[in-house]
Amino acid sequence: MKPRWSASFQIAAVYVGTVVGAGFATGREIVEFFSRFGFLGFAGIFISGFILIYLGAKLMRLAALVGAKSYQEFNEFVFGRFFGRIINALTLLMLLGVCAVMLSGAGAIFEEQLNFPKVAGVLITICLSILVLMIGMKGLFVVNILVVPLMISFSVILMGKSVQSPHFSEQLMAVPFLADGWKAVVSPFTYAAFNLFLAQAVLVPVAGEIKDDDTILWGGILGGIALTLILLSSHIVLTMLPKVETFEVPMAVIVKNIAPSIYWIYVFVIYGEIFTSVIGNVFGLERQLRKYISLPSISIVILIFLSTYFISLIDYGKLLSYLYPLFGYFSLAFIVLLWLKPINRKKFST
Repeated sequence: MKPRWSASFQIAAVYVGTVVGAGFATGREIVEFFSRFGFLGFAGIFISGFILIYLGAKLMRLAALVGAKSYQEFNEFVFGRFFGRIINALTLLMLLGVCAVMLSGAGAIFEEQLNFPKVAGVLITICLSILVLMIGMKGLFVVNILVVPLMISFSVILMGKSVQSPHFSEQLMAVPFLADGWKAVVSPFTYAAFNLFLAQAVLVPVAGEIKDDDTILWGGILGGIALTLILLSSHIVLTMLPKVETFEVPMAVIVKNIAPSIYWIYVFVIYGEIFTSVIGNVFGLERQLRKYISLPSISIVILIFLSTYFISLIDYGKLLSYLYPLFGYFSLAFIVLLWLKPINRKKFST
């Protein structure tokens, strides 16, 4: 059966939009897992890219095959019923942690780029998020449709400017000495594991709606390739910034230095990506918690923000560099078991 290409491209867009979150948009996540290791990070991106292509497609194909409607059901399929329930509880905590990191990233933009207090940035983001969640989600999808292509376009433009740097090849090939340099070996795996584990909250129900194996397969492949290309272009740009690990929002600093004419647009794009990620994350959390807490939706949303607000006041870079790798280690078992699960294509035709 031939894939329905329009549906495959839609799946790819959802895949990219799900993974490209706050840490990705600011560049801080790419620095933590890849760019701070220099050329070793460049090699690591290819490993991570292969995992995102192969296992991203496999995750969605298996979800469609077993008829999973949510990541809770899919986790029970991957880990078994008993351990799946434990993993689902851990997922809730991870999503809360990611929400705190995203709020911290929003605050970092206000502090580092706009010279506003970080607390003001966090509170403004929370208020805007609650407002959107009360009104509805349609506006959120419109923002994502605008923000993701703009961010990809800017990444390509910045890569083009970085390649023209007289010290381009020297900086790209450099391998800095780091006390934790051993992490360059595990980072590609933890990065891919963490992103796939959290992306399943969106990818599983999407795959369940499509159901056609070839369409899902190519959607996963195209989405994974797009993510790999964005990672590579962003890494090339980030390696051009000296002491890149010292900045909270390194991509904005680079834009300010080499493309000041688009600086404010790019800051808006980064904030837009963080904002949509916060809303999507909180929306998913509210849907889960509603099963366990008998309160109105708005009350649950406020509880989520209250529980993440104080954590979000920690420095964005420190918070991300601690929580994201930790979540990556937790998620390694997920990609190993996912790799081992067989796919019976015959079942798709029944």
